[in-house]
Amino acid sequence: MERPAPRPLLPLLAGLWLLAAAAARADVPMEACCADGHRTATQHRDCSPPYASESQECRMVREQCCHSQLEELHCATGINLANEQDGCAVPAANGSLEAVFVTRCCHCCLLGRAAQAQGQSCEYNLMVGYQCGLVFRACCVKGQEAPDVAPADNGHLQDPAKLTETEEEQEDPYLNDRCRGGGPCKQQCRDTGEEVVCSCFVGYQLLADGVSCEDVNECITGTHSCRLGESCVNTVGSFRCQRDSSCGTGYELTEDNDCKDIDECESGIHNCLPDFICQNTLGSFRCRPKLQCKSGFIQDALGNCIDINECLSLSPTCPVGHTCINTEGSYACQKNVPSCGRGYHLNEEGTRCVDVDECAPPSEPCGPGHLCVNSPGSFRCECKAGFYFDGIGRTCVDINECRRYSGRLCSHKCENTLGSFHCSCSAGFRLAPDGRSCEDVNECTSSPCSQECANVYGSFQCYCRRGFQLSDADGVTCEDIDECALPTGGHICSYRCINFPGSFQCSCPPTGYRLAPNGRNCQDIDECVTGIHNCSINETCFNIQGSFRCLAFQCPENYRRSADTLRREKTDTVRCFKSCRPRDVSCLQDPVHTVSHTVVSLPTFREFSRPEEIIFLHAVMPALPDNHADFVFEITEGNLRDSFDIIKRHVDGMVVGVVRQVRPVVGPSHAVLKLEMKYVVNGVVSQRSTINVHIFVSEYWF
Repeated sequence: MERPAPRPLLPLLAGLWLLAAAAARADVPMEACCADGHRTATQHRDCSPPYASESQECRMVREQCCHSQLEELHCATGINLANEQDGCAVPAANGSLEAVFVTRCCHCCLLGRAAQAQGQSCEYNLMVGYQCGLVFRACCVKGQEAPDVAPADNGHLQDPAKLTETEEEQEDPYLNDRCRGGGPCKQQCRDTGEEVVCSCFVGYQLLADGVSCEDVNECITGTHSCRLGESCVNTVGSFRCQRDSSCGTGYELTEDNDCKDIDECESGIHNCLPDFICQNTLGSFRCRPKLQCKSGFIQDALGNCIDINECLSLSPTCPVGHTCINTEGSYACQKNVPSCGRGYHLNEEGTRCVDVDECAPPSEPCGPGHLCVNSPGSFRCECKAGFYFDGIGRTCVDINECRRYSGRLCSHKCENTLGSFHCSCSAGFRLAPDGRSCEDVNECTSSPCSQECANVYGSFQCYCRRGFQLSDADGVTCEDIDECALPTGGHICSYRCINFPGSFQCSCPPTGYRLAPNGRNCQDIDECVTGIHNCSINETCFNIQGSFRCLAFQCPENYRRSADTLRREKTDTVRCFKSCRPRDVSCLQDPVHTVSHTVVSLPTFREFSRPEEIIFLHAVMPALPDNHADFVFEITEGNLRDSFDIIKRHVDGMVVGVVRQVRPVVGPSHAVLKLEMKYVVNGVVSQRSTINVHIFVSEYWF
């Protein structure tokens, strides 16, 4: 008995449950929308006609169910094609989506039949996907089914009861396959008969529970193939390579993350003039003039021919002994005729000037006993060290080095001697081994100071360690400095100063504060961020100066709490937005749009030279055809002793209500200041927001 072709299970979209939830909220049930999509796919074999429905969610569900049914029908056609023709030729609509699904399921069925014919297992282990694996196994199992039971040898028909038992024994052994419908596995499942083995697709790895799969981060494991200059970006089941920097001007990025030169000449995006020819270069282009200049000329950017000065080129244009003279379009070489000055004469070849050696024997221009030293173009006479040659008296005279080289020979004192000089030092110094410098005598080696001694040039200086000061009486004894008693001691520590020998220490109030890293200021401890508060799960932690408060705010009826407040672990504001039930007219007509709770911490005592702005309420003015609309800000309750006022300000197209504190708050440590922000159109309140400001007064304020 031949069974009908199996219908493979197609995966639904990951976001289909969102469509189902949206359709459940609509008037039409989700099942009816999905059934309508199934009928459309079965009857018309097309999901493109528009769906006449007022519900967008129903149209989305109907479209997804239609595509799912259409894919199953195409796949069933491919299985029948493989069973009937042993081939997958699709003559019509070769490039359509229908041909893709028909061909895919036909190929998977042919693979299953081939595995059955070769005596292989019908359990697919190739990574061909879950849908193809089901088609593979269904066609393979169908080929293994035994033929109808033959008649008995005695020529009589078998008992119908026995025939039924025989058919049950020869029933598909995979009906009890534990992997049908995916089994317990999240991705791939294989029933070995003894156990169910789960595996994952490429790009995933099996979790410790043996059932679930998680994405493999190839960027962390180093199994990606990104090149140098590319960053690995992990994706679900795979990865992609992203170039770190742009290609720059004149280049474009290819699909392979390579930079390719843009041919501006071919694309026509150059700016060459009509008399110029565009020539492409790497990353740019050049405009070459069509008119070419003669030899000895070069063209400028405008195409004009300009003479080349060959004499300015780096390579020599003329031979040695010649001068280059530039001409229009060429140059000329002119031979040099040297003219030697005093102290020089021409060489034997007559090509260059050479020095005359005035000191050459037997000439003695400096006189006997003195040294003649030749120099280029001249000569000089040198006497013995410590003397100089007097050109008038023709004798060597002693040089007064102390006068000639004043301040350059000796560090302190210089005394001239015949042919030389002598150096001496002032008090507190001694002469160095070089006989010229004076080195300081280190008096600190005898420990003249009570704490620290610093040797200075020619003397010494006593100084004290931090927290001590030098005594005015003797200049060597150190006394403790009481930093807390100094005129500025009240500003050293923000709370309390404790003096001890050589230093001081700042302290903070026992609870709610900690000492800042600078060791002087006190910082408030944010118990809500550090998690050391004791607020319950139904309460919100609000940090105030020196402490915290656990407050539980419930939104009024027909209001819901803002999703932003629910997602954050810590917040200073809780907002409730109006959420009316359907056909609740009184709720819809209520102008109160939002109800907010916020917390402000203020000091007990403060001197006010001017009002201090503490709260800002921002509102955007809607665009109306007339100007009869405005925002009104009011303080309705909790303004004890008129400590606060509210003003309106326009900033960058927005209306801002500014709450100011005009005098110190005197009263309970916790007060609630109620504010209202009303949007008035033609004298009628259109919308209204209520803001409850919870004010906590702190004893200490830093």
